[in-house]
Amino acid sequence: MQRAPHSCLWDLQLGGWSAEIELEVEELSIRWLGGASAVERHFPYGLSRADVEAAILAGP
Repeated sequence: MQRAPHSCLWDLQLGGWSAEIELEVEELSIRWLGGASAVERHFPYGLSRADVEAAILAGP
């Protein structure tokens, strides 16, 4: 779900965790939330869509 009014910030809710996906200038930032702490990773735009999707859906 896109978080208005920030067109570059998205929320993903899956099972026991959620993720904030942010489209930044030079990379894609993913912050997984759930459990005791948040995990954040950054991916360059040069990765394939399949690789980024697999990394996001793998969860924290």
